[in-house]
Amino acid sequence: MLATKKSLLAFFTVLLVILFIGNGCEDDDNITKAEGSGTISMKMGDAPFPIDLVAKAEITINKIDIRSVSETGSDGDQRTYIVLDEPQTINLIDFRNGLTTDLPNIIVSAGNYDQVRLYIADAKIELTDGATYDLKVPSGAASGLKVFIKPSLQVNPDVTYEVLLDVDLTKSFVVQGNPSTPAGINGFIFKPVIRAVNLSEAGTIYGKVSDTDGNILANSHVWVEQDSVISSTYTEIDGSYRLIGLPSGTYNVYAEFAEFITGSVEGVVVSASSETEVNFVLSL
Repeated sequence: MLATKKSLLAFFTVLLVILFIGNGCEDDDNITKAEGSGTISMKMGDAPFPIDLVAKAEITINKIDIRSVSETGSDGDQRTYIVLDEPQTINLIDFRNGLTTDLPNIIVSAGNYDQVRLYIADAKIELTDGATYDLKVPSGAASGLKVFIKPSLQVNPDVTYEVLLDVDLTKSFVVQGNPSTPAGINGFIFKPVIRAVNLSEAGTIYGKVSDTDGNILANSHVWVEQDSVISSTYTEIDGSYRLIGLPSGTYNVYAEFAEFITGSVEGVVVSASSETEVNFVLSL
């Protein structure tokens, strides 16, 4: 567990915030429509891994679509809406601790939505020492990476909803080699692992990390667990952190920095659309 928590790339969160409000882009003209409609606005960001080691973490997405459970096309299959249909490359290291970058908006019919599908064309890691790794994208990406929204999202007319796509970088970008040895890193294997969260039923944990003398501990590793690691980040220069998109529930929160004793706060309750403050004071 300790090795995982101190992994080079730790944990990574990609935000695709989906806002539902109106009637729109689909891949089938012969459809059974639901009443009412909504808009989708997608955002991407929050790359919580050690920026002192990683200069760029880029992914290129060719297409994103979202599936409706309430509508069917002429072929009898469930209707899908196209969110993004042209290549877009994003350097995820630029977006940390809740910062996001906007993706195109989309309008959808009211109804139930249960799945987002991403078509990832390329992935690349560049370290601060200049080493660059162009990663092979799994062949399954040609048919899209399917991610189920849990719980599924019921869109009502003229109401805004959000969905978060959370990418586990530790599992998605597997380090080859050991950065602690003279040989160092010799590559990465890209195996995208993503969860989807209905943000209307999710909240945020935020706070600061300092030591017993009141000194700010920037670049501290902070993570939340619920049997396993759910989300993780690193503190900013002012010692602050923010973990968003946490489904309602009870979590254990941890913070670690260098030779300091790992801090923990257990039984932290997160409620929908709320923010819970958890501060850490670490001791040697």
